[in-house]
Amino acid sequence: MSVVKSIRAQIPPIHREGYPFIGAFALATLVLFLIWAPLGWIGTVLTIWCALFFRDPVRVTPVREGLVVAPADGRVSMVVQMIPPPALGLGDKPLPRVSIFMSVFNCHVNRSPVAGRVERIIYSPGKFINAELDKASEDNERNSMVISTPAGQIGVVQIAGLVARRIVSFVREGQTLAPGERFGLIRFGSRLDVYLPEGAKPLVSEGQTAIAGETVLADFNLGDGGRTYRAD
Repeated sequence: MSVVKSIRAQIPPIHREGYPFIGAFALATLVLFLIWAPLGWIGTVLTIWCALFFRDPVRVTPVREGLVVAPADGRVSMVVQMIPPPALGLGDKPLPRVSIFMSVFNCHVNRSPVAGRVERIIYSPGKFINAELDKASEDNERNSMVISTPAGQIGVVQIAGLVARRIVSFVREGQTLAPGERFGLIRFGSRLDVYLPEGAKPLVSEGQTAIAGETVLADFNLGDGGRTYRAD
């Protein structure tokens, strides 16, 4: 492999949603260079950050019925029992909820935690308070999705944060998702909540780093055998 190919292999691809933003940052940087060179270098750093924000690396997802993988990169901020939002239609009893907080330095492409059918997608306008606060799950702008699986229904909620101002969904109701398949993106810092079926036991702890499409959040078939994998 040539040096150029070796370098390219280390650079993750950019999601198409990021092209307009990266272009805007690059154009602003050019203007800043014309005004004053030090400002241009600051713009260069910000343009590189913007490109990294919209990176979309290949992930190798463990594939087996019963596995639930992380839908987002970031830090597991909460593992609690919580009554799901009424919009999800998952009942009024507390369910296991795993929350993943994405900082502005994390990859923000979101991936399906399970294989299943998208039963409902509900968009709710709201505020833009700190996504790490628990009340953000009720007050902030969010996009909720219910996925039906053989093990039960999974609720996934994209929550906009203090900086995030746009939730993008790539899927529609009735669509079938593969585990680790891309389903959306949140721009510039946010949170993902995953509501598991009653009785499910999360396999992650608060403070743990999650990798979208790879980190196993729960396993409904702990006694079963090995796993296979898919790269995407």
